[in-house]
Amino acid sequence: MFFGEYEHTLDAKGRVIIPAKLREELGDTFIIAKGLDGCLSVYPLDQWTAFEEKLQSLPLGQADVRAFVRFFFSGATEGEADKQGRVMLPPNLREFAKLSKDVVIAGAGNRLEIWDKQVRETYLSSTATPEEMATKMAELGYII
Repeated sequence: MFFGEYEHTLDAKGRVIIPAKLREELGDTFIIAKGLDGCLSVYPLDQWTAFEEKLQSLPLGQADVRAFVRFFFSGATEGEADKQGRVMLPPNLREFAKLSKDVVIAGAGNRLEIWDKQVRETYLSSTATPEEMATKMAELGYII
């Protein structure tokens, strides 16, 4: 399970350091994909496989479902950290997530999220408060 927030910088070659603690959980090879809300998602292989199976079980006869599946598969790439713990983020994914120099690596349960720091701050300021989210979750039957 991934949790915590880590601030790092993207180097001139498009690499970011993944903290050692998180790299251990990710494993040697992992999947980097477009995420929702403007971030990148980084999945350990077992979590990507489970996610992939869910995507492949969707009814592809529906145009919006095909678009959703394409969104994830078309931008996904295999990643691995070098000896310094740096991970290369491909240009198309850096552009998608609007990554500049300052990034935040955030745990999100079964995956990591990589955000541009400013994009994340804007996103967080526009979301519901934790209390509002808890109320909505309770309406859906999830009580913490």
